[in-house]
Amino acid sequence: MITHPAFTVEPWSVRETHLDLDVLAQTESVFALANGHIGLRANLDEGEPFGLPGTYLNSFYELRPLPYAEAGYGYPESGQTVVNVTNGKIIRLLVDDEPFDVRYGKLLAHERELDLRAGVLRRRAEWRSPAGASVRVSSTRLVSLVQRSAAAILYEVEPLDGPLRLVVQSELVANEGGGPLQKDPRATAVLETPLHSEDFFERDTRVILTHSTRRSRLLMSAGMQHVIEGPDGTETASESGADVGRVTVATELAPGERLRVVKFLAYGWSSQRSLPAVRDQVVAALTQARHTGWQGLLDGQRAYLDEFWDCADVVLEGDTELQQAVRFALFHTLQAGARAEQRAIAAKGLTGPGYDGHTFWDTERFVLPVLTYTAPDAAADALRWRHATLDLARERAEQLGLSGAAFPWRTIRGHECSGYWPAGTAAFHIDADIADSVVRYQAATDDPEFEREIGLELLVETARLWRSLGHHDAEGRFRIDGVTGPDEYSAIADNNVYTNLVAQRNLRAAADALERHPRAAARLAADLEEAATWRDAAANMVVPFDEALGVHPQSENFTSHQPWDFEHTPPDRYPLLLHFPYFDLYRKQVVKQADLVLALHWRGDAFTDEEKARDFDYYEALTVRDSSLSACTQAIVAAEVGHLELAYDYFAEAVLMDLHDLEHNTRDGVHIASLAGAWLAAVAGFGGMRDHDGNLSFAPRLPVQLERLGFRILFRGRRLGVVVTRSEATYTLLGGPALEIAHHGDSVHVAPDSPVTRAIPAAPVRPAPSQPPGRAPARRGGDKS
Repeated sequence: MITHPAFTVEPWSVRETHLDLDVLAQTESVFALANGHIGLRANLDEGEPFGLPGTYLNSFYELRPLPYAEAGYGYPESGQTVVNVTNGKIIRLLVDDEPFDVRYGKLLAHERELDLRAGVLRRRAEWRSPAGASVRVSSTRLVSLVQRSAAAILYEVEPLDGPLRLVVQSELVANEGGGPLQKDPRATAVLETPLHSEDFFERDTRVILTHSTRRSRLLMSAGMQHVIEGPDGTETASESGADVGRVTVATELAPGERLRVVKFLAYGWSSQRSLPAVRDQVVAALTQARHTGWQGLLDGQRAYLDEFWDCADVVLEGDTELQQAVRFALFHTLQAGARAEQRAIAAKGLTGPGYDGHTFWDTERFVLPVLTYTAPDAAADALRWRHATLDLARERAEQLGLSGAAFPWRTIRGHECSGYWPAGTAAFHIDADIADSVVRYQAATDDPEFEREIGLELLVETARLWRSLGHHDAEGRFRIDGVTGPDEYSAIADNNVYTNLVAQRNLRAAADALERHPRAAARLAADLEEAATWRDAAANMVVPFDEALGVHPQSENFTSHQPWDFEHTPPDRYPLLLHFPYFDLYRKQVVKQADLVLALHWRGDAFTDEEKARDFDYYEALTVRDSSLSACTQAIVAAEVGHLELAYDYFAEAVLMDLHDLEHNTRDGVHIASLAGAWLAAVAGFGGMRDHDGNLSFAPRLPVQLERLGFRILFRGRRLGVVVTRSEATYTLLGGPALEIAHHGDSVHVAPDSPVTRAIPAAPVRPAPSQPPGRAPARRGGDKS
């Protein structure tokens, strides 16, 4: 856990007031900047020391071998790993011939600030060299949300107590060392120097380097251009080589003088375009950024974020730390997908190399619902990327002997990259998660063109998969056997409740879409007869229930398994997957992350209130949260069934996942799904928002720690504001025509300029559930309900 007293609590910033090298890698992730296309880890300007260097382009990867002790039919032959591309962040400084390095001399002051409204990372350092020269270095870093291919750095140097001779070296560096270690030495060999030089040139203060990957054969260019302001006599020189480009600035500063360098960066890549085309794209992006200028980029960034926060901000009164954290979470969620534009949103976004840069099911399950209601264009683009990979998903389904499309468990380009099929290929619920995101986006935006061109085909091909994967038994019930649900401590189970219920929605939604667009469906060879088989499967879907215990088993016979021996599992044996064989985990009642409880949230319309309460209590005692994906869902359902203070503790865990490094791997990048889940915990948990079948409803209740919750969402051309106190909720239409919603089951008509206030009924009083010993969330005060 980051024990970093240097992080101050502020409503709109994350500020570090002194440098702690022991958590440098973690803060490089926390302070990372991205726009969905480019990602810059918050490495220090001078390049050293670093925890984990990183500059990423969305979906720019190298192929690597996947090791198998025993290969089998249908196993993926190669994996994909995100590449640390050409680093343009480096600006080295020499003060009277001494290199500025925080490990030497004396660091007099150091501060970094991630400004969530301005969308920049600021740094200020005061340093005395070993020779006694003192200098102030200030930098501001930006990855543009407006100009997708551009980033920029403002770098300023001034003497503190006497004249100085300065040299600044602004660099582009490819194939830099210090990347993450790979367990497989063959993969290490591939990724040590993944970039092969194709072209380089310099002119004035502009340098362009172009490289390709050796195996995936992707082509990328990186460029830099500078605007330099210094005293008379300031000189510049440029040079370039295969893996290094450099612009050097030499000057002398008297007290009161300042050297100011604006470094514009641009990146582009392609799997199809020629070298001149990719290189010229970067030249054009640099020219546009230079034309806009530093202040213009700042202004554009602030305007973009002002519009986002006006639609997406969550206001918490009563806990200033969580107020800061939920805005930090939303900022990183936006950064992950804002300008991805038909490329994947990875589990770590573009903040680090964790999970090899892969995207998983959690993008559709946790991230896209947030973007759907706050930045719907980004959600649509993510689904367009899935649609663009349909041919690969169809090929995978055919390889598995199935119809339709089988989307990969983990991937960058669209190929299955999971070498462990019980927790990868068998987790077919990813198809329904994608379909659910299509349905949710369509219901929230009413976008007929998207449904006709993108959504329909995704729904049809995923429905076909379910129809071929499942079967009707002798009693006519539709079963889906031998699959893996969201819980990674179970595998190859029959009739996983979450899987069956989201598949049921998928099948019905596909049939409905086909009926709305018969001509488009005909081009997919889909007709009403096929849709009838989907409806029949959905109507007869098996949903197991244990009559003796009065709960839903996670999958058939799960409640008959031997319970895990929690009493004799010491704290240092968690996470269990690092200390126990999967064979033992798979045959016991122990849950890594919310699975049945996930169904209680996303398919809450399939359960009664009492079933939700009993199911939540039962699985609370089995769930160890060895995954960052669990706390937000447990918060949502805990709030719904009345355990508000427990929900608050889980909410805090989700939203502080990276600021407190709770999973001990923030160094590899922030947890985008958990951060998106923090918004879900606030809005769907304490705000009680549900959107089953496109019907928007709210059942808000606050824990004792919060005095007020406010949030805004976009829905069918409206902007709806919701303010919740402990006694009442007010709904205000901030834009668009009147809207029908529900408040605790009662219909509410919200008209423009006519806020509606409704009382909040008391939460049901229930005994507090128990967690496995030592696995309860950290308390944030208050009595458990």
